[in-house]
Amino acid sequence: MKIIFRILILSSVVLLSSCATIISGSRQNVEITSEPSAAKVFINEVEIGNTPVQKNLKRNQEYQLVLKLDGYETYETKLEKKFNAWYIGNIAFGGLIGIIVDPITGAMHKLKPQEIDGNLKKGTTYKTENGDLFIKISMDIDPNSEKIGQLKKSE
Repeated sequence: MKIIFRILILSSVVLLSSCATIISGSRQNVEITSEPSAAKVFINEVEIGNTPVQKNLKRNQEYQLVLKLDGYETYETKLEKKFNAWYIGNIAFGGLIGIIVDPITGAMHKLKPQEIDGNLKKGTTYKTENGDLFIKISMDIDPNSEKIGQLKKSE
């Protein structure tokens, strides 16, 4: 009886596994920084804080990212869902269940900043590390802003 129970448990684990969901999860941690810092960050028109800021986002959605800072041009880009190669692991390990579960959980995707003609939008750099997405944005000075003073370094 113990052997049958162990076989059932092992079979369930193997058959009910989904590779991308197990490896990547259905959410992705996104860290946004800017130069200069303290820019207001909006995701899908909802303010989430000032840079640097982290947000754990669902992988199966796309997001509109906007940064605003007085004296600087508003920065806009899109976080797009791209194919997650771990989904292919279902062919070897996850089986039919994994092929079904990963799209439902969103784990078959990963988020990346919008690319135009293979190049990132000007001022954007990013890297991924252990599944997390780190985005750094260099804000351009708004030429229509009026400069009213300059801070000086104390000596």
